[in-house]
Amino acid sequence: MEVKHIALLPGDGIGPEVMAEAVKVLDAVGRRFGRSFCYETALVGATAIAAVGNPYPEGTHRICLASDAVLFGAVGDPAYDLNPKAGIRPEQGLLAMRKQLGLFANIRPTVCYPALRRCSPLRPERLDGVDFVVFRELTGGLYFGRRGREGDDGAFDTCIYSREEIRRIARLAFETAMGRRGRLTLVDKSNILETSRLWRDEVQQLQADYPGVQLDFLFVDNAAMQLVTNPAVFDVILTENMFGDILTDLAAAVAGSMGILPSASLGSGHCLFEPVHGSYPQAKGRNIANPVAMILSAAMMLDYAFGWTEEAKAVQGACEQSFAEGFVTQDLAPEGAGHTTSEVGDWIAARI
Repeated sequence: MEVKHIALLPGDGIGPEVMAEAVKVLDAVGRRFGRSFCYETALVGATAIAAVGNPYPEGTHRICLASDAVLFGAVGDPAYDLNPKAGIRPEQGLLAMRKQLGLFANIRPTVCYPALRRCSPLRPERLDGVDFVVFRELTGGLYFGRRGREGDDGAFDTCIYSREEIRRIARLAFETAMGRRGRLTLVDKSNILETSRLWRDEVQQLQADYPGVQLDFLFVDNAAMQLVTNPAVFDVILTENMFGDILTDLAAAVAGSMGILPSASLGSGHCLFEPVHGSYPQAKGRNIANPVAMILSAAMMLDYAFGWTEEAKAVQGACEQSFAEGFVTQDLAPEGAGHTTSEVGDWIAARI
């Protein structure tokens, strides 16, 4: 039997709790479909700083390189937020991991499940037909540009993109649009930013290779407005790093909870899967965090990394059934009721 080697990076906050439920569900997939997984856990984020002084240690990197896929929980600790001048932060581990593994494309699907429409802040009629995916460039832009302070009175961050960085993620977005409803929206700020003008120029040139895809453009401020006034208009959204970071959190609000949205980060030779939510330190150790985003990230791994579509659909179907039957954590339950993290994980595993 083929064994898939999975690197587990639980990280900080609720990361270890939701990761445990994803592993529980993967083991259920293994029993039902005759699949075998080998897990190796590694340090990242604040836990890694505390242990070895590095948010993405070399040992963790070696484990990721040797794996067939990486499952990642979350990084972040409020202790570092209280010291903005700290020389090292947990989030630096996430950026280093993305860069060193070459994970240039972050893919975040957003679906409004019928049973969860009451959780969205949008009126129900605005949620009809909402089903889109965001392609966020992940290893360029402001987050990786040169930065610094200019004495005590100023600071700077540099946004740089190359044509190749744009082209490789744009092709993935075009190809995905071809398999969906055939519409791609580039989100930029080309009326102001030179990097956005380069994005628009390169994407327009690529369109000739994908004649079946309708390409349109939105400035990022307009795109944010459209996400809350007419989200069903979107099919595939393509954007740069910082804009994607902001818009995908907005998309999570449209869906009703950050606790249900998964993501995939793909590169030329490696892949990582993580929930959209952060470390949620207020819920750490309380067994109340929603594990579904982590579980659905594992489902994306089964599909994207291994090509196991039937297995992925079994996980997705079990999660959707938990929504329909109301077996959910408190963030999705009426009037704050709900089940624990581990109970939801048990329920979904049992359905698989």
